Amino acid sequence: MPRGSNAKRERQYEHIKESAEKRGTSEGRAKEIAARTVNKERARSGESKSASKTSTKDPKSASQRGGERSHSGSQGPTKDQLYAEAKKRNIDGRSSMNKKELAKALGR
Repeated sequence: MPRGSNAKRERQYEHIKESAEKRGTSEGRAKEIAARTVNKERARSGESKSASKTSTKDPKSASQRGGERSHSGSQGPTKDQLYAEAKKRNIDGRSSMNKKELAKALGR
């Protein structure tokens, strides 16, 4: 945790890190997600010396947003992500499908 953090932010960091690890995220990535989230919350509440525009102007906090930007992006999931899900669900013919066909086969 960054210098100057308080007990609340320490608990928040640990909670986010543990949640990410439970979802199967690697320890390093879980630490990164937790640190970025806590730092953004600190910036929004004026606890840090500097803050980016997106940290302070975004109408939703990072915890409210719940990672909605990090997973799908503007075009939704990638073809590789769709293919992996189709493979997990054992959908026949997935190797010859394009992104649109994969999405349709997955019911998206």
